[in-house]
This record gives sequence, structure tokens and C-alpha cells, in this order.
Amino acid sequence: MLETGFPYSADASARVLILGSMPGRKSLDEQQYYAHPRNAFWPIMANLFGFDLSLPYPARLEQLHHQEIALWDVAHQCKRAGSLDADIQQHTVIANDFNLFFRSHPHIQWIAFNGQKAAELYRRMVRPALAPPFADIPCLYLPSTSPAHASMRLEEKQVQWQRIRTLLQSAPHDQD
Repeated sequence: MLETGFPYSADASARVLILGSMPGRKSLDEQQYYAHPRNAFWPIMANLFGFDLSLPYPARLEQLHHQEIALWDVAHQCKRAGSLDADIQQHTVIANDFNLFFRSHPHIQWIAFNGQKAAELYRRMVRPALAPPFADIPCLYLPSTSPAHASMRLEEKQVQWQRIRTLLQSAPHDQD
């Protein structure tokens, strides 16, 4: 089944872009990033940035925007049976337009990958086609927040994801 992902969630001040591979079935059904109740993404973000996990979805997105975080996925479309990254049929992946995104979000200083598949798809399908200044944006590889990545406990994931807050605190804001 051909699946289509979501538009990005970002405002003009975004400095960190968090990339997944492609929304899972529950997320697609709910039309919300990381909607699966066992996905650790929102609990980790709420803990890192001190907001209430029970906020409605639009308010949680606003909390990320306030922290200068953007969300998107590498794949715009792909075929996949189920929700697992391992089931993405590589030859069907159509990547999102990252040159356009980076041109319209010039303050992005870091790309953080939510899992190995997002990093792999980006490295293979996006980076070779990026304009030179965008290809040099540094990348941060983080463990997947998916419930399928059960080999790492939530506390261990939390420690790794803490690096995003550290980046935001230490990186200077771009000057216009």
C-alpha cells in the first residue's frame, strides 16, 4: 500500500530538525506525529522540555516550536506492509524536498535522526541531492523512540535524547 507522510511541523525559528523515516499506521490514522501510545517520543520531549504530556497534539507541537524544534520524515511516500521501518520497500521511497525546506528554514543547525532507518534513508536518498550548504548540516543519530525498538529502556533513550536539549542550549542563534 502506498502511504503518504505529513507536511513538516516547523516555524521560522527552528534550529533542530528531528527526522523520522515514515509515520507508522497509528500516526497515519490519527494524522499526528508519534501517535502510537507506546512510542516514547512525546514522553521524552515532555520530560526534556518540561511540558505536560497530556496537552492536546497541537499544543505539544507548539511546545516543540517554542524550543526551536521542527519535525518531519525523510520519506514523503513509500510502500510498506504494517508500521515497521524494516518493512519499507526501499525502491518505492520518494523523499521529501529538503532543499526547499532548508531554504525556507535557514536557521537549522542540526538534524537529529529518530532511529537508524531515518538516517539510512537520508544518507542514501537526500544528502547526495542537497545543495552544498545544506549537505554540511551536522547530524545527530538517536535511538528510535518506536515501541519496536525494545532493546533499549525508556531511561536509556531519555539519556541519549538529552543531547538535543544540550545542542539547543549550547548552539548560538543565527543572526539575521
